[in-house]
Amino acid sequence: MIDFIEGQVAYIEADCVIVASQGVGYRVFTGNPFQYREGEVGAVRIYTHHYVREDAMHLYGFSTRNERDLFRKLLDVSGIGPKGALAMISAGTPEQIIAAVTQENIEFLTRFPGVGKKTAQRIILDLKDKLKALAVQEKAVARVEGEPEVHGGEEPTLFHAFEEPKQEAIEALGALGYSQTEIQKVMKKLEKEGADLASTDKIVKRALQLFLTT
Repeated sequence: MIDFIEGQVAYIEADCVIVASQGVGYRVFTGNPFQYREGEVGAVRIYTHHYVREDAMHLYGFSTRNERDLFRKLLDVSGIGPKGALAMISAGTPEQIIAAVTQENIEFLTRFPGVGKKTAQRIILDLKDKLKALAVQEKAVARVEGEPEVHGGEEPTLFHAFEEPKQEAIEALGALGYSQTEIQKVMKKLEKEGADLASTDKIVKRALQLFLTT
């Protein structure tokens, strides 16, 4: 079992990051690969879950052990696969998801891609007691909310000035299970609110926040 990988980021794709460690390149699937930078100086540490099935062996990566622990709990729920669990971890913090489950907040859980009412109810039924015992380093939030929307006097930044990060962000959000209709809708909101669109990582993070708060 590979607990974590430490090495340099060789390159990034829409749904994964390739980490070079001791002459080996590890393909690690992660919710937002653009949080990393190709060729950045210094090693990165990614906590991993080794997922094995008959036709494939995949590594899923997380920036903290808390995220990985919650990912593993979600995999225990019938109907939740690694792609769905990864999308949940990427869009919401462990504290938000734990709070939603323990508070039986079905409305919040159904905001995640691929999670309908029945699946949300199953998550609550299967994990409510288990998540109470899940140790997290940060204090659990009392309210299940995303970060507040950004407003201010700045002029909206046009996407056409940052076409490359926009397209990378669209691919990353699509890999998480969001439909093109949902993605285009949130992109329009980002442009309208004047969000910082010069970075793929920032676009993805803000889009995920909006998916959970709208």
